[in-house]
Amino acid sequence: MPTKFYSTPGKFFRGNLHTHSTNSDGVLTPEEVCRRYQAEGYDFIALTDHFVGLFDYPISDTSAFRHEKFTTLIGAELHTGEMENGYLWHILGIGLPLDFTPPDAPSFRSKKGSESGASIAQRARDAGAFVAIAHPHWSGLSEADARSITAAHAVEIYNHGCVVDNDRGEGFLTLEHLLNRSRHLNLIATDDAHFNIPDHFGGWVMVKAEENSPEALLAALKAGEYYASTGPQITDIRIYNDSVEVDCSSAVTIILQGQGTSMETLHGVSMTTARLSRELLADSPWIRVTVIDRAGKRAWSNPVWI
Repeated sequence: MPTKFYSTPGKFFRGNLHTHSTNSDGVLTPEEVCRRYQAEGYDFIALTDHFVGLFDYPISDTSAFRHEKFTTLIGAELHTGEMENGYLWHILGIGLPLDFTPPDAPSFRSKKGSESGASIAQRARDAGAFVAIAHPHWSGLSEADARSITAAHAVEIYNHGCVVDNDRGEGFLTLEHLLNRSRHLNLIATDDAHFNIPDHFGGWVMVKAEENSPEALLAALKAGEYYASTGPQITDIRIYNDSVEVDCSSAVTIILQGQGTSMETLHGVSMTTARLSRELLADSPWIRVTVIDRAGKRAWSNPVWI
């Protein structure tokens, strides 16, 4: 069992893993999307345009916009087949090759008989990508749908665009259904920015890596060396046999959560360090931490398996 959660060398880099441009249905060019994220203090983004025939199956090459202070990951939002509700799959592939083979997905309408979500997720992972199940609430994802994506590294538990546009931006129930079936999955917060509404700069990941390079960031994502946030920072988590210590930016609530309803919650004022007992979570196979600040913004650790 780890005693320090963020123990790898390096520093935290802030990035958004779900973004769209004029290469699909966004309103800004790839160059302008990158410029705006850098101007807002981000260290990297993944441009994930919709991988459908309507847009000629784009995998946007943003390598020309990298420099010493900002980098990009090559990716796409993958679509194919249909879920139990009859709608098209939405799966993020971050770190895809530019020649990734398209499915038979001519538009945003599901097509019976086309490649399954499980298949395209596995192909993306086999091609070297970090794979995440996108906006499960907005998609109407069933538990059976979620269980079928065995190649996923993570679940998108906060999608800022969905929060702003339709109040269906969370994915914790999907994540915890899978965790409770012993699926070792992590979590991401994203924007899903199209820049046609205020859907940007609201959710991100903080990735611990030795350098701000595509290779180092992708390796850290796959290793789970990051946390997700809409505002607060989590600087360290230390796990002991009977408790968990959390170092963070100023918080009013810090929660230690586990399987079922098990949790330990500490409320306070301007807390930057807290110790939470594991007594009520003694039987939980996994734990995770939530930090909430005075403005109601949240940060979430990845689950730790005990």
